[in-house]
Amino acid sequence: VQLVESGGGLVQAGGSLRLSCEVSGFTEFTFNDYTIGWFRQAPGKEREGVSCIRTKDGRTYSVDSIKARFTISSDNAKNTVYLQMNDLEPEDTAVYYCAAEFASAGSHWYESLAYGMDYWGKGTLVTISS
Repeated sequence: VQLVESGGGLVQAGGSLRLSCEVSGFTEFTFNDYTIGWFRQAPGKEREGVSCIRTKDGRTYSVDSIKARFTISSDNAKNTVYLQMNDLEPEDTAVYYCAAEFASAGSHWYESLAYGMDYWGKGTLVTISS
């Protein structure tokens, strides 16, 4: 499975960006069989999970720190997941990665947002100026 992020860039605080993650390279399974997550790593900090979506049914989960400003969505026909980021803050500056894992059907399907997933993109840089 290959993931390619796009949409990063430099914006002023208060602005918006939409990141895209195009997923390909499926063999036995399809896009609908995966949970796709967005993670970020700021300079000098550990990687943190931001938001994820279970593409089969559209269930989403986002961490509290960004829940009011970021929205994750998917276009299953395009095998693409988006992260709409509004009201951006300098603290949102980071490399944003998308990742994928085979979806879990359990109630804690989003737990891998805390630990990481199996497949990763190379990341896209988001820089927010004050």
